[in-house]
This record gives sequence, C-alpha cells and structure tokens, in this order.
Amino acid sequence: MTTEIILYDLACTKGVCFSPYVWKVRIMLNLKRIPYKTIFLEFPDIEGSLKPLVPPPTGDNTRYTVPAIQHMPSNTYIMDSAQIAALLEATYPDPPVQLTSERGRTIEEQFGSVVGGSLGAMMMPREMNILVPRAQVHFRQTREAYLGYKLEELLKGPEEEERDWSEVSGQMSALSELMRTNRDDGPFVLGSKLSLTDFFIAGSLQAARVMDEGVFSRVVAYDGFKSVYDACSPYMERKD
Repeated sequence: MTTEIILYDLACTKGVCFSPYVWKVRIMLNLKRIPYKTIFLEFPDIEGSLKPLVPPPTGDNTRYTVPAIQHMPSNTYIMDSAQIAALLEATYPDPPVQLTSERGRTIEEQFGSVVGGSLGAMMMPREMNILVPRAQVHFRQTREAYLGYKLEELLKGPEEEERDWSEVSGQMSALSELMRTNRDDGPFVLGSKLSLTDFFIAGSLQAARVMDEGVFSRVVAYDGFKSVYDACSPYMERKD
C-alpha cells in the first residue's frame, strides 16, 4: 500500500507514541486506515528537522513542534494537530470525525485546567525519565527556563501526591460526568459520533500510560475517561 502520510512524532526510549497532540492525529490516521510512516524526532532535533520543510509557525506559537506531517500526494507539509486534522478530514472524509463542538471545547478547557495544574506538574519529571540523555538535557533546560525553578522541586512523596489526587477528585468526577452526557447514544463525548476531543482525551491517557501505569489507572477509574479510552482503543493499536 502506497504511503500517503509521513508523520513526525516525538521520540522516547520506549519507541512508541506518547504525545497526546500526536495521538490526536495518529488515532485519526488509524481510524481512517490512511497508510502512513512515522519519523520519530528527539526533542533537540525537532526544529532542525522541520524548519527546512514546514512553513514557519505563526501567531502566538513561534516554536517548531510535533505533530507535523507531509501529505505525500500533494507534497504538502503541515504542523499543528488542528490544521492536520482539518486536512485529513477534508481529504479522507470516511469515516467522519467531528473536528469541533461546543461540548468538546468545554471538556478540553476543563481537562486542560485539571491537567495543567498539579497533575501536569506530577507528570513532568516522569516524562523526562523516558527520554534519551541528550533529550533530557533539552527538556530540563526548556522546562526550567519556563518554570523558573528546578524540575526536582516538582518531585513529591507518596503522601503529597495522594493529597494532590484528593484535591482534584471533585473536578475529575465532574469532568467524567460531562463526558458521559450522551452515554445513552454511545461511548464518545458526542454519543455515537467520533470527535477530535475523544482522540485528545484517549491520547492523553495513553501518554500517561506510557509514562506511568499507576497514573493511568487512577484516571481511568473515572467512568467517563474509561469509556472514551476504551472506545478509542481499537484505533490505538498501532503506536509507532
């Protein structure tokens, strides 16, 4: 089968996809059975690899990031998961994927609020553990420059982490219920309709699973998260 897409992904020591943003695209490729090839890039190699190929970033984001793709038939290079998803949906419309929805935006905003807080801080040191040494150096330099302190300050003992889980349990339960609003119609956030929001949720959980199975297990204990993850699992069998 002729390769249609070159997918640029983020490398880790486990040799599988672990970026939730790349997973949004990868699930879509798997769902639509689009033939693709993956090129994994280490953190410090992303800009040097993509800069000669991809149009410069615009708007608030001035960094070269993954996912990026080359659409082989048109020799088009695109960076940014939302733009890639739009091209895939326009070019390969079957089966259909809802790219945006009011409920999806609400869920993603609330998800970002929870994950962007204590849970996100909890995962950052775990992410560094699955990078090769030179990628760890890059990760540390960029994250510490952004945070303004050492990554070691994010490390917590079991009791502190348990306290963090307790503090977000109410938000997680509310978000789980919001995801299950249309459960009578199907397992996805829009019921029977697949959406990019489902792929982001499932991809985020898969990323957590690669980094720490224990964290993944804590999140899928909430029914809404588990329902979406399980429904997307058939499209996450290919991880590289």
